[in-house]
Amino acid sequence: MTTPQDLKKIISYGLLSFPLTDFDSQLRFAAKPFAERLEWLMPYGATALFAAGGTGEFFSLEPQEYSEVVHTAIQTCQGRMPIIAGAGGGTTLAIRYAQEAERLGAQGILLLPHYLTEATQEGLVAHIEAVCRSVRFGVIVYNRAACRLTPESLLILADRCPNLIGFKDGIGDIESFVTIRRKLGDRFAYLGGLPTAEVFAGAYQAMGCPVYSSAVFNFIPRTAMEFYNAHHAGDTATTNRLLDGFFLPYIALRNQGQGYGVSIVKAGATLVGHTAGPVRPPLSDLKPAEMEQLGQLIAKLGAQ
Repeated sequence: MTTPQDLKKIISYGLLSFPLTDFDSQLRFAAKPFAERLEWLMPYGATALFAAGGTGEFFSLEPQEYSEVVHTAIQTCQGRMPIIAGAGGGTTLAIRYAQEAERLGAQGILLLPHYLTEATQEGLVAHIEAVCRSVRFGVIVYNRAACRLTPESLLILADRCPNLIGFKDGIGDIESFVTIRRKLGDRFAYLGGLPTAEVFAGAYQAMGCPVYSSAVFNFIPRTAMEFYNAHHAGDTATTNRLLDGFFLPYIALRNQGQGYGVSIVKAGATLVGHTAGPVRPPLSDLKPAEMEQLGQLIAKLGAQ
């Protein structure tokens, strides 16, 4: 079993990514193509993969499908690539997902924001503490949407939950993040989690957060690694070239539709010959003209 401190070390360096979840034409989980996707991505050099995460459409999976997705990822990558599972929803359901991921052999979970309702800081602390106490392996909390934690709440959680070892930020509030980073120090591993994280990688590194998760790794893995390696080495000529030539036009295209943060990644996978099928409602796929624009951007990057 990977200990929480082992997981903290794993996510403290390198590039992380969220593999897409494969669906067939009837929107059923397709295990074989999903396993083939993982086999394709593993050699490129990501440090860990998050199965059934946000880009993997966790929000659309029912519990049995969730088990199948995480099981397939673990069986495919066992001994070669750490698998961190998504978990979320209300407290009872989040505990069920967390315990299932632990039973299946995942190295830890990313605790996604709870569903729909706003919550007090006391409520968020109680929710996260309950999930952490329900498992032995490491937990990473995703600071995003309805789950916006204050430094004071994180200090309480850090004291009560030894297996809470990671903080992923998907909000981008500079004052809040710097305060958290200064107050919590090395108690957590810190991950950048804004959509298309490459655009924010330099700013997050300057705030003490050198690691991020890449969605585009799902369809341009060579370029994703090229950007990360240049970012890590301080090669701004390369990162600026890729920002100007691909990432900024890409986010302009992504911003043309609600929920396109996932849809555009599935579209990219289709365009490079590794389709994961359509997205599930309430998401919608890119329109033909948008697919064409994305194809033109990808083509400029060369073979992956």
